[in-house]
Amino acid sequence: MSKFDVDEALVRKLAALLKDTGLAEIEFESEGKRIRVNTGATGAVHIPVAAAAPAAAAPAAAAAPAAGGGVPAGALTSPMVGTAYLAAEPGAAPFVKAGDRVNKGQTVLIIEAMKVMNPIQAPVSGTVKDILIADGQPVEFGEALMIIQ
Repeated sequence: MSKFDVDEALVRKLAALLKDTGLAEIEFESEGKRIRVNTGATGAVHIPVAAAAPAAAAPAAAAAPAAGGGVPAGALTSPMVGTAYLAAEPGAAPFVKAGDRVNKGQTVLIIEAMKVMNPIQAPVSGTVKDILIADGQPVEFGEALMIIQ
């Protein structure tokens, strides 16, 4: 197996992305070389990052346009591609409804990605103004999921 030089700046950028998104693991592959960075937490999700990752933000603008275009103010955006669930299991009460008060760190929905259920937490304390997705809806990275103000 041939070795390749590790791009320290790329590893640092991937580690920062893990911290920003709350993911436990991320994998990057380019030109047949693969780098995997993880936090050491259990229940990791493998999220391949394509070289054209910045273009992934484009669906978010189309999914929930604001007055000036883009993601609405106070929007909780998806940290990954997957299927969003508003309740812990089918038939259960939703984690939150429009008008509910939430605390920072409170689970507000789940995104299933690669058969792993990932709890998505409120980034701030506030009131759920609107839920922009339906239960069981596929979501894209960066897509607005709900508004918390």
